[in-house]
Amino acid sequence: MLTKLSEQTIHMKQFSSDIQVFLGTRQFNRQILSEIESTKMAINASKDYKLKVAFHTLIEKLSNEIEEFGQISVSESNSNLDFRDLKIDQAQIGINVFTSRNIECTKLQLIGKFKMQRKREMNIKGCVILPNGHILFANYTQENQLVEYNDTGEHIRDIAVSGKPYSITVIDLNRIAVTYGIGKYLEIIHTNSFHVEKKIEVLTNCWRISFENGSFYVISGHYTIKILDLSENQNTIEIASQGVLNITTNEDKMFFTDNKTNMVHCCRLNGDDLWQFTSDSLQAPYDIAVDNYQNVYVVGYESNCLTIIQNDGRDSITLLTDSNGLDKPRAVFFDNKKGKILICNEQGSAALYKVN
Repeated sequence: MLTKLSEQTIHMKQFSSDIQVFLGTRQFNRQILSEIESTKMAINASKDYKLKVAFHTLIEKLSNEIEEFGQISVSESNSNLDFRDLKIDQAQIGINVFTSRNIECTKLQLIGKFKMQRKREMNIKGCVILPNGHILFANYTQENQLVEYNDTGEHIRDIAVSGKPYSITVIDLNRIAVTYGIGKYLEIIHTNSFHVEKKIEVLTNCWRISFENGSFYVISGHYTIKILDLSENQNTIEIASQGVLNITTNEDKMFFTDNKTNMVHCCRLNGDDLWQFTSDSLQAPYDIAVDNYQNVYVVGYESNCLTIIQNDGRDSITLLTDSNGLDKPRAVFFDNKKGKILICNEQGSAALYKVN
C-alpha cells in the first residue's frame, strides 16, 4: 500500500498543479494514518508465546549418571534366501521363491485347550479353522455330523451332513469341501447356511482332501491321488508311497504322510518327489500342515508329538509331546492368515496355539 502511494505521489508532482498536489497529499496522509492505525491494532492484538520444557528429576538424575543411552550396530551375514533352480526342461513351470525361516525360531504360545463333550465315542479325523475364527471338526462316526466350536472352546452347534465326515478343506471365505471316506463323493458346502452347493462324484474312495489353485487333491488309495477342479474334470496321479495317509498343499507343492514307512514326502503338484523325511522320534505320522514358509507340521499318532520339519526336509524339531496333552493326535491345521495352529486328539481334546 505504501509503495503504491509513493509511486502515485511522484506521478502527481510531475503532472499535476500545486493545488492538486496539495489536495492529493492530504488524501494520501489520511490513508497512511488509517494504515498505521490498522497496523497498531494488529500488533496490539498479537501475542508472544514462550515454550518451556521441564524434565522430571529422575530423568535429570539419569542423564547425569550415564554417559550413553545405548548403541546402534550393523552386522553383516549371508543371505538365507531359499531359491531352487528348476531344470531347463521344466522352465515353463512357475517358480515361487519363499523366504526361509529357520525352524529353531518357531515358538508356540498356548491360546487355550478344551475337550469336546459327546455322549458317544468320538473319532476325530480332520479339523479346520474357518475364516470367522470358529473351529470345525470332522467326527468320523455314524452320527454323520460336523462339530463347530468357537476359539474359546464353546460348543456352537452340530451340523448334519450326508455321511460320516472324514476330511475338511477350506475353499474360500464362504465355502468348504468335505469328504466321506468310503463314500465316493465330496461336497462343497456354504459355511453360512451349511447347505450343499455341489456334490462331485468320484470313482474311488475319498479320504483326505486339500484345495489349491482351484483344484482339489484327494487321497483315493494307498498310492493314488485324484485331482479334481470345480468343473468336475478329474485326473489321477500315482506317487512314490506304500500307504499315503494324509495330504496338504501349498502353492506349487504337495506334502503327504506315509504311515507304513513313517515317512513325510514333499513333491511337486504333478507328483514328482522333491524330498523325503523320516525320524525315530516321529512314529505313525498322521495329519500334516504347512506354514507360509513351507515348513511342515506333522502329528505322530503313536509317538504323541507335533514335529516341525524345515522346508528342505533336512532338519526337524519336536514342538509338543504327551507332556503337552497329545494323546493319539489325529488332526492338525495351520491358519496362515492368523498364525495359529490347531491340534486335535482322536477322542476330541483340542489345543490352539499362536505360532511365533
